Amino acid sequence: MKIGLYFGSFNPIHIGHLIIAQTIRERSGLDQVWFVVSPQNPFKRQESLAHELDRLRMVELAVEDNFHFRASDVEFRMPKPSYTIDTLTYLSDKHPQHQFSLFMGSDNLKHFHKWKNHQAILDQYDLLVYPRPGESDLPNYPQAKLIDAPLLDISATFIRQAIQSGYSVRYLLPENVEQYILDKKLYR
Repeated sequence: MKIGLYFGSFNPIHIGHLIIAQTIRERSGLDQVWFVVSPQNPFKRQESLAHELDRLRMVELAVEDNFHFRASDVEFRMPKPSYTIDTLTYLSDKHPQHQFSLFMGSDNLKHFHKWKNHQAILDQYDLLVYPRPGESDLPNYPQAKLIDAPLLDISATFIRQAIQSGYSVRYLLPENVEQYILDKKLYR
């Protein structure tokens, strides 16, 4: 199977993530998209990060009605911080029958050269790149395929701030994810 790996904190997962995943899956011929919940991103601060099990559960809820999507906790059992190359190597060894590709926003492509063992990623995996607002003059990697996807500027930071301020996040999150956040009193 052709599997697209969508790494992220998903703090929380929102409709922008789901729209991008669906668009890339369809336009690149992927069989499935695995949402890899990162317990600790080496480039992000931890202070407003919900517990990894809460973030995993929100992803599970968000994707439960789409058999092309799957939540993955593979990085929970790996050394922290998580590095993409280590996860890709682990998954490729564990699932040699699958062909893995990596989702990436154009903002991350611009800084891809800073990633641990970025050349090894380029040597072994395709990058499926979706547009991000304000990004141009992208590096030219032959393995990077620009995917025509909606230009979305929905941020988890905006959503967390709205929740903290008591504003509605209706339409920004799947309903079951919003209800989970309310029930668990996350981001308060």
